[in-house]
Amino acid sequence: MTVPPPPWRSAPRRRAAKPALSQASIVRAALIVLDDEGFDAVTMRRVAQELETGPASLYAHVSNKDELAELMLDAVLADIEVPEPDPARWDEQVKELVRDQIRVMAAHRGIARIAWDIPVPVTPHSLRLGEATLALLRAGGLTLKQATFAGDALALYAKAYAYEASGWTWGDFDQAEAGERGKQMVAYMRSLPPESFPNMLQVGEFFSAETAEERLEFALEAFLAGLKAMAKN
Repeated sequence: MTVPPPPWRSAPRRRAAKPALSQASIVRAALIVLDDEGFDAVTMRRVAQELETGPASLYAHVSNKDELAELMLDAVLADIEVPEPDPARWDEQVKELVRDQIRVMAAHRGIARIAWDIPVPVTPHSLRLGEATLALLRAGGLTLKQATFAGDALALYAKAYAYEASGWTWGDFDQAEAGERGKQMVAYMRSLPPESFPNMLQVGEFFSAETAEERLEFALEAFLAGLKAMAKN
């Protein structure tokens, strides 16, 4: 005969079942470790700890750290919306796409470094982004060769800009050390003969955190102006 438990006896607590491990959950955990601790901390063991499991269980979904890094980059690039090419404003669309690449890479600590380490990523979203870039450039009248070279240059600039920006955002650059180095550079430049460096001794005011966005926009505007002129020839 079954009887109910007496009221003074507490019911046994059941631990909530952990969600099933998947490649997507591993990538999400890796991005958390990346943002909190940096790229060097992203190991299979550390990601397994984040998921409260053993490292061996990860290898059923991800072969090694190199593959995990590619998957992390691809997950970040998934946040970029690619536009339908509009020949009337293709140049603005290209600039918007580059800004979006910088935005998503700078939003995650170390992702730009991963992008540098993978010269030609062939993951689904990197391929989607590459195809979108080529389509926009071709819509502007560039040949496939011109669009390929231009897309490569734009991707390199986006990675370089994002690498620098994320370094300051996430504290990968030592602020005190950078400040001291900056003072040393100013003192050194002032010691140089002005008649030999009339321009170099005046450019310091244009390099600061306040001018970062302006410098980006200038580079994009100059690059796209050159591409537009090239497409007319």
